[in-house]
Amino acid sequence: MEPEIRKIVTYDEEVLIEGFRPAKTPWRMFAVAVVLKNPWAGRYVEDLTPEIYAYGPVLGELMTERMIALAGSGQAIEAYGKAAVVGLDGEIEHASGLIHTLRFGNHYRQAVDAKSYLAFTNTRGPANAPIMVPLMDKNDAGRRSHYLTIQFSVPDAPRDDEVVVVLGAATTGRPHHRIGDRYQDLKELGHDVDNPAAV
Repeated sequence: MEPEIRKIVTYDEEVLIEGFRPAKTPWRMFAVAVVLKNPWAGRYVEDLTPEIYAYGPVLGELMTERMIALAGSGQAIEAYGKAAVVGLDGEIEHASGLIHTLRFGNHYRQAVDAKSYLAFTNTRGPANAPIMVPLMDKNDAGRRSHYLTIQFSVPDAPRDDEVVVVLGAATTGRPHHRIGDRYQDLKELGHDVDNPAAV
């Protein structure tokens, strides 16, 4: 059982001036989107696991290889995330099923040597629907400079019976970051800075 892939789309942007000031280092965000046939479209399927187990490793390996090629190396990626948009004949559960499995995400996580979880969105929409890929620091979930969002669309996808699966990345945070990090807020509010996930 193999995913039926119709097309692969690459998105890549480099910001040289942000907030009326040049960036010391170009702010680069990029993504790889795979448009594939939704194996569950148009019907209710109780057990999604056969396709999840079959598709996850194939998509994870293919997309991770392309992301690393775009970055030059896994170490060049500082922030990362994932997303899926299911077409109108599918369920949000279908989008979730394809990206919320370690068989998919672990390929990317291991390739970039990450410690934090992959930020994500799961949405449904027609062709040209906005694709929003939230990013966060691959090792530090409280580092606000790397709270980013890649936004783009694919004019002819997803078709009603398709899913667009996406991996995203950034090689830096925002160029002129000046809102502090989550730990400063925790400390000011009297919380345990060593355990930010607890709040």
